[in-house]
Amino acid sequence: MIFVPIRTVPGMNAREHWRARSRRVKAEREATAWALLIAMRPDKATKPQPPCVVLLTRVAPSNGLDDDNLPGALKGVRDQIAEWLGVDDRHRHLVRYEYAQRRGPWGVEIEWGKPA
Repeated sequence: MIFVPIRTVPGMNAREHWRARSRRVKAEREATAWALLIAMRPDKATKPQPPCVVLLTRVAPSNGLDDDNLPGALKGVRDQIAEWLGVDDRHRHLVRYEYAQRRGPWGVEIEWGKPA
């Protein structure tokens, strides 16, 4: 499991100026890229090969988001993972993204495995 220490916003319900949103998404992607780089050191783990399933878990002290806002809250993280894997995130037959959430200090947990 890889932990990305970011504070997510409530997906499509976030009311923010386009420039603020752009800065936030850029920061989310940079934090994800660093977390993946650190976790993938040669002595740690191996990069997943498609086809695979990626589980993104939003960790927050709140009660959680509804199921249509959860993917939007994790979109920057998902885009960075897709770039890292070298697979466009619209190709669902190569990489399937699943979403979960739980209570805890702010962040996003990334896990992957082979499809069932």
